[in-house]
Amino acid sequence: PGLHSLPTRIMESATVEPSMYTVKAIIILDNDGERILAKYYDDTWPSTKEQKEFEKNVFQKTQRANAEIVMFEGITCVYRSNVDLFFYVIGSSFENELILVSVLNAFYDSVSQMLRKNVEKSALFDNLDGAMLIMDEIVDRGLAFSSQRILQTNS
Repeated sequence: PGLHSLPTRIMESATVEPSMYTVKAIIILDNDGERILAKYYDDTWPSTKEQKEFEKNVFQKTQRANAEIVMFEGITCVYRSNVDLFFYVIGSSFENELILVSVLNAFYDSVSQMLRKNVEKSALFDNLDGAMLIMDEIVDRGLAFSSQRILQTNS
């Protein structure tokens, strides 16, 4: 048990099993931090009360931040805001930020296309069913399916 075994023990305890389940949640909040749409893919926040508390914390950390990625409470949060909406994709602290950003961009760009670039709260409310469909097309049970914009056509 010398100095040489210490880094090995640290590395073994820090090793995390790889997982295809990359997304813990996708959330849209308004500019007051109130939930517009949210879907949680695991039991990190099992109750609605815990989810709302988490959303409040996320909003407080990001509403005036000048970054696109924040890490806190063991999670990685990538986000984007526009007019009166905040779009979030949440993953574990071990998750690759580039994957989370690609999911965020695909979701945001698809919603933007659906809303004809009018990404704001009132337009989103009018098309909430389409936003939910896009969310389900991009992520299923935490698995990221598409990192490309989902093209939605209106008949």
